[in-house]
Amino acid sequence: MSHYVFKLPDLGEGTVEAEIVNWRVKPGDTVAEDEVIVEVMTEKAAVEVPAPVAGRVLSTTGTPGDMVPVGAELIVIETAAGATNGASAPKASAGASAAPAATPAAAPGAAIPALAAAPAAATRGSRVATSPATRRRAHEAGVDLQQVAGSGPNGRIVPKDLDTFMARRGAQPTPLRTAPKAVPDVRAPGPAAATEEIKVIGLRRLIAQRMSEAKRNIPHFAYVEEVDVTELESLRRHLNRAPPAGASSLTYLPFLALALVRVLRQFPQCNAHYDAERGVIVRHGAVHLGIATQTPEGLKVPVVHDAQQLSLWELAASMRRLSEAARSNKAKREELTGSTITITSLGRLGGIASTPIINAPEVAIIGVNRAVERPMVVEGAIAVRLMMNLSSSFDHRFVDGFDAAAMIQALKECLEHPATIFMTP
Repeated sequence: MSHYVFKLPDLGEGTVEAEIVNWRVKPGDTVAEDEVIVEVMTEKAAVEVPAPVAGRVLSTTGTPGDMVPVGAELIVIETAAGATNGASAPKASAGASAAPAATPAAAPGAAIPALAAAPAAATRGSRVATSPATRRRAHEAGVDLQQVAGSGPNGRIVPKDLDTFMARRGAQPTPLRTAPKAVPDVRAPGPAAATEEIKVIGLRRLIAQRMSEAKRNIPHFAYVEEVDVTELESLRRHLNRAPPAGASSLTYLPFLALALVRVLRQFPQCNAHYDAERGVIVRHGAVHLGIATQTPEGLKVPVVHDAQQLSLWELAASMRRLSEAARSNKAKREELTGSTITITSLGRLGGIASTPIINAPEVAIIGVNRAVERPMVVEGAIAVRLMMNLSSSFDHRFVDGFDAAAMIQALKECLEHPATIFMTP
């Protein structure tokens, strides 16, 4: 036997440290080579770190929330004689989400015995060929991949193999980590002074850090304008009666996105980044539209790249696909970075007005509030109209109040006369 000391590898892009989000193993556990042992988060991405060798875990360094520098001791594994201590580190696999995105943590659990009829893919102890996503699903479902027959090249286990095995076993993948307990209702029976402490780690820590930096460093100029979306609602209902094959119903957001693309041609200062290190404003010709999305792990901003090249239905499909991918942790890293301006909406919870925080290094964010019917004066008569507020924030250092208001007024004009959204400028 020998001891293998594995140090936190260089995760790329100038990373000097990483935060431990969740240990998948503990001292005394047996691990296979390439099995995920720990989830960490850098300033750029969530990363799953696999075991470099097979063996028994002797010790781990750090607990969830701790920052570990690159090159520091991470885990010690007892290996069979012949394993080389300090061998080159395995390549860590980047998770589905980047900042402010994260992979949900899952606690290690005991493997559930396989069905006797299930064929073994390889002898126990050998490395199983499969993707990190399939390996993760198997871990969360308590499935021993050694018992799964692979139908891929060279016996590689593909997703359908795992689905077939679990269907035969009669089990469904269930997350091993339970949700945090809710704070006790003060009206419910129990100790009046009951409290719960929840450590702020991972994506929630990163969100808190970036929100604080944005609010502290950016002088926000907030502007709220009401928009009559009665005609827009009529058009939306009309188009939804005969959508293209395979398309889902339209919401207001694709119309807003298309209108925003049109308006930004007149206000390029709002489709920009502020590079604080160089002290320059970078105006973008292309519109890379961020869509603020609430997920079980926190707020993520998937990005519709080159929105100016997409039609209304293409925008709707892209926004829906990216939001669903962000919620299910299937979004690729490049789909969660690079936005030049962001739209945020609370949907039916949108309220009357809000004060969205700018997604730095951007300089503008457009907030959508709930649409409600209200009595309005139209051409001297009272009429019931569908009204919706736009609550937006701008970086007042680089976008003057006049320009911010003018941009929202132009956006209002497009939304109140939706035919103009589709006119060639």
